[in-house]
Amino acid sequence: MQILYGTTNAGKLAVMKRSLKSLPQIELVGLKQVEEKLSKEGKQLPHIEETGNTPLENARIKALAYYEALKTPVFSCDTGLYFDGLPEEVQPGIHVRNVRGKCLTDEEMTEYYRSLAERYGDITARYKNAICFVMDEAHIYESMDDSLSGEPFLLTAVPHPKRQEGFPLDCLSKNIATGKYYYDMGEFHQDDVALNYGFYQFFRRILDFPLQPED
Repeated sequence: MQILYGTTNAGKLAVMKRSLKSLPQIELVGLKQVEEKLSKEGKQLPHIEETGNTPLENARIKALAYYEALKTPVFSCDTGLYFDGLPEEVQPGIHVRNVRGKCLTDEEMTEYYRSLAERYGDITARYKNAICFVMDEAHIYESMDDSLSGEPFLLTAVPHPKRQEGFPLDCLSKNIATGKYYYDMGEFHQDDVALNYGFYQFFRRILDFPLQPED
């Protein structure tokens, strides 16, 4: 079953593919592939304004818009970043990349959050995720269950030298238990920050796929 993941971020697509690798019945494709096909037909993807107040509202807005335009099974995700013990005025929430009305570049994001960690000390942080999956008009599934969230991590003021486009905060992220940068622990440990086992459970439950041997 081919399912469209409503993102143009190649890194996010790769992470989700790894998260769902135990469901070989699913073939994930991203918006870049669809965009190329539409371009040849003289069409464009819809422009979507993420006007929701929660990750789930934004995931729903995107998934419904892409389904309406493309009429294919599609899901979208959205994320909020939350800090333990910090004042409300510096909580990113759903505005991870937008600060004081400006959409930050990867480099600007790294510097902004690095400066927060410098000001407050290492920050315990967590990504809370939501998903909306539109199979067709009659079958729409969504969740913001805690099982979809990444594991808590430390946001530090000293960046790792490695960078990955689309994931600017990974260079500031450390594993709480070991104190190591996730970049020094391998890609599957890096995935634990962004996603959790819940996405696999979400799709397996909805699509009624049988358990795989490794389950």
